[in-house]
Amino acid sequence: MFRIGGVRLQKEIMFRSESDRLFIRYTLLDAHSETTLRLRPYLAFRNVRQWTHENGVANTSYQPCKQGISMCLYEGFPELFMQLDSKKAQWVHQPDWYRGLVYDKEVERGYGDTEDLLVPGYFEMPIKKGESIIFTASLGERDPKDFKKILTDEIAKHDRRDSFWNCLVNAAHQFSVTPEYQEETYLIAGWPWFKPRGRDTFVSLPGLTLAIGEPEQFDKYMATAEKAINDFIEHKPVSVKIAEMEQPDVLLWAVWCLQQYSKYVGLAECYKKYGKLVERIMQFIWDGHHPNLFVHDNGLIYSNGRDQAVTWMNSTAYGRPIVPRSGYIVEFNALYYNAKKFFQQLLIVSGTKENLAIAEMIEGECKQFEQSFREVFLNEYGYLCDYVDGYNRNYDVRPNQLLAIALDYTPLNRKECKTILDYCTKELKTPKGIRSLSPKSGGYRPYYTGRQEDRDYAYHQGTAWPWLMGFYLEAYHKVYKMSGVNYIERQLIGFEEELYYHCIGTIPELFDGNPRFSGRGAISFAMNVSGLLRALKLVQDLEAEEEEE
Repeated sequence: MFRIGGVRLQKEIMFRSESDRLFIRYTLLDAHSETTLRLRPYLAFRNVRQWTHENGVANTSYQPCKQGISMCLYEGFPELFMQLDSKKAQWVHQPDWYRGLVYDKEVERGYGDTEDLLVPGYFEMPIKKGESIIFTASLGERDPKDFKKILTDEIAKHDRRDSFWNCLVNAAHQFSVTPEYQEETYLIAGWPWFKPRGRDTFVSLPGLTLAIGEPEQFDKYMATAEKAINDFIEHKPVSVKIAEMEQPDVLLWAVWCLQQYSKYVGLAECYKKYGKLVERIMQFIWDGHHPNLFVHDNGLIYSNGRDQAVTWMNSTAYGRPIVPRSGYIVEFNALYYNAKKFFQQLLIVSGTKENLAIAEMIEGECKQFEQSFREVFLNEYGYLCDYVDGYNRNYDVRPNQLLAIALDYTPLNRKECKTILDYCTKELKTPKGIRSLSPKSGGYRPYYTGRQEDRDYAYHQGTAWPWLMGFYLEAYHKVYKMSGVNYIERQLIGFEEELYYHCIGTIPELFDGNPRFSGRGAISFAMNVSGLLRALKLVQDLEAEEEEE
């Protein structure tokens, strides 16, 4: 909304789904005299990773098209069509450069921060109070008579964004991608530069589908992901475009993901649809066929991460992991224990004698695991070591230990869970997510700004991550039960304002770990949207329980 004296102008922007067309609708809400609308396009014609600067090569000529013009500044680029639905619009050709445009976000990221854009002229037309004028930019020409209907139909396809919940639901749908000429449906890890990745897919899937009541969409994504799982288990090249399936915790996250599905449809239905898949995953791990996930005699699982990043804390510098987490990694073992207990429940619900015998054997193994887990991870201060590799016990207070108390099955008792939760609350919780490292630890770097190298070193060394807030709040509920409902609600309040800052209607990749807790990184991140949707659904369910009582 723009106000100049007594003139109030509304501006609405929308991209057309699956089409290279931008719509901008201008509506004059109020005016006390004759009003003229003048629109100046600013043109770059460049790769997303480059800048444009004033030059004598740009072709400033134009070609007329229906109620607009087309231009192509440089050879090799497609033609850009700029059209309006107003027949009264006049084009005034007056090419000049707008020099020294500053991009504040690029300054934060340590990149070049100024650009010159070509302003080829302007469209000018009268506009009356209550009138709307539609401008479009596209790679193809269309009849301006169609613009109003196309825009109306496009708006009708979009979710309502009139509440925090509805904005997150809309954001959840935006991560869905079905490539042209393919049957598979994917979850993009984030916008604008992420691709589908194994870990992100399974962590995000329950919140982006089940939490918003869309189990059919869960099955669509899982149908694609199951192909990737089976290919990996069979040591074949992954036939679908899901990256990083080889990471050691991906299959464990897949089992957790299916566990969330079982809570939505029931254990019996989950076993019927995905029981064999869970069995294949668990057998693959137990048989020692995973290239970097090994079950040791003490029942714990081991991964080698000294020379390559194997966890979600995957930032690297000079080909080496910045956070080289290796050996017995706390969340890997928490996920493994949870996966075994969930698989045990699926075996029991199947009812066969053979499966019941396996379930009983798993129970004995879990008892051994619980003892080993305490001996290895639980330190003298009452929280969990982040990883243990031989004699190297890492005492950094990190959020990964939250999974050991947040998952459905934990190897710890309630008192131990409470002590760990209190540590995480005191040292890691922020209004915008859970810190990746305690401020008391060496190497704490809370601000994700500066050159690429600076940002890489800060990525998991103090920045705050909203997706972890979902697990933190689940852990809080497990420890404090219904007495923690009000607390859980209060922790979600600060996220609603973020819908207006970094990217309208969604949650960015991460936040600074210190005030002002600014949003950074990718403009929209699937794991974060998912974590908040799961947390909001938890609040809804708890409030429903209170009303029933």
